[in-house]
Amino acid sequence: MSEDSVVTTEVDADQQDDATTGRRRSIVAPFIALGIAIVLIGLVVLLIGAEPDDGAQTAETPWMNRPAPEAVGELGDGTPFDLARRKGSWVVFNFFQSDCVPCQQEHSELIEFVDQQRSLGADGAEFYSVIFGDTQPRVEEFFEERGGDWPVVYSDGDVIPASFGVNLVPETWIIDPDGVVRFRAISTVTAEDLSVTLQQLREGLG
Repeated sequence: MSEDSVVTTEVDADQQDDATTGRRRSIVAPFIALGIAIVLIGLVVLLIGAEPDDGAQTAETPWMNRPAPEAVGELGDGTPFDLARRKGSWVVFNFFQSDCVPCQQEHSELIEFVDQQRSLGADGAEFYSVIFGDTQPRVEEFFEERGGDWPVVYSDGDVIPASFGVNLVPETWIIDPDGVVRFRAISTVTAEDLSVTLQQLREGLG
């Protein structure tokens, strides 16, 4: 074989390799582009669906605008509690655990809210902490250290939180005088958040 033939063969081989590489690139390129497009679309969807971090974050629940589930338990002093017997009053449930950091962070706001409602007399809402995954001694110690003297509701096996579908705390629910769920917050709340929301609900039902 002549030297020219060897050179030609090597050139042909290189051309074939280049052609093969080009075909592979042309096959892979659309998949890369598709992957990038999917990532970008996902980011857009997340940005569109994200809620601004202003005020309490609300969430849908099968109980919204329906009669609240049964909530029967016991207050800290041993007195029976039954939500069904609170009809005629606005009721605010705050699902709580003493070692929950967000619960600790919102506690001073809840104290302020309860004080506001008490200043309204008979027109003020009833406020209850409903315990989730905690013990009475720990809860009582928490209130002794941080203040707050509203009723605390305990239920065997956390049956009340389970009935409301609560998995994480804090959550705050507002129930109207007819026993119907009107609001659910799945984040920390402020006294202002709750007061404004409660007033809007009152006016909406007025």
